[in-house]
Amino acid sequence: MGSGLTVAVFGAYGHTGRFVVAHLRERGYVPVVSGRDAQKLNALASDAGLEGRPASAEDPASLDRALAGAAAVINCAGPFATTAAPVIEAALRAGIPYVDVAAEIEAIVDTFTRFTDRARAAGAMIVPAMAFYGGLGDLLATAAMDDWTTADEAHIAYGLSGWHPTAGTRASGAVSRQRRDGRRVRYANGRLEYRQDEPPTLEWPFPGPMGPRTVIGEFTMADAVTVPHHLPIPDVRTYMTVEAARDLSDPDTPAPAPVDARGRSAQTFLVDVVVRSGGRERRAAASGQDIYAVTAPLAVEAVDRVLTGRTRTAGVASAGEIFDAPDFLRALSPHITLDPRP
Repeated sequence: MGSGLTVAVFGAYGHTGRFVVAHLRERGYVPVVSGRDAQKLNALASDAGLEGRPASAEDPASLDRALAGAAAVINCAGPFATTAAPVIEAALRAGIPYVDVAAEIEAIVDTFTRFTDRARAAGAMIVPAMAFYGGLGDLLATAAMDDWTTADEAHIAYGLSGWHPTAGTRASGAVSRQRRDGRRVRYANGRLEYRQDEPPTLEWPFPGPMGPRTVIGEFTMADAVTVPHHLPIPDVRTYMTVEAARDLSDPDTPAPAPVDARGRSAQTFLVDVVVRSGGRERRAAASGQDIYAVTAPLAVEAVDRVLTGRTRTAGVASAGEIFDAPDFLRALSPHITLDPRP
């Protein structure tokens, strides 16, 4: 448990940030809320009885003030192409661990590229993409690998009942599309490939009760960076149910609406992971409710494990690299249902 330790949350008043703040409090931590919009920040701090510290990614001194005295920082403020590097720099100056919930492929690549050597030399802990996309799939793929040291391919299929994107998701997606010049991306042959053609459509055999569903193939998410960063798998493919992809692409799809006391939406998900090596195959799956809400226990559990020394490496690391994946997934049992299969 947090035992009263302070954790700074940058972008705390955003949709995911509010879930993170609430979950930190449930775990016994004291959130210090931060962000650039002083009006939203003050409203959140007042309502929750928390300390608010305005800060901007463009103002290093304000970030230093926001992180002062904190044991760790969780960055929930997208687009991460803009916020990740400045907040990481502030965390390095403060000497505290950094965790973010980025789903932007290029921003995550930037974090690994820019900070790996510095973080390792400093013994710092930097965990990008500790979220539904990038974190959960990586943990499942790592758990499915078990004692395999290599695999030929990994497939991560997202069975979402629908997808009502937040304003942050839309803003981050726009930045990624701009950086790619409108191209799509996939991870194949040991590298990210940018392509102009249309992605394939196929049927994915999700386990029951969802069952087979039509998916967009090569609907590449953050797992295409986090998984091959530490697992020697030359092909990592991700898939998305067509209904969710359609919702995401429709500018008129509304933001998620709460349906329960925790503020979760009615959205359900099933993440089905398959790794293959030679003629062998291993699988793992997890299901739950609301991809944004489940990001909070992922990020907070990561902070808790870093602060309590339950890590396997230092530097910039993805979820399955720095944590014991099966144990981490079991710790999420109040929030996800695991379905490991041989």
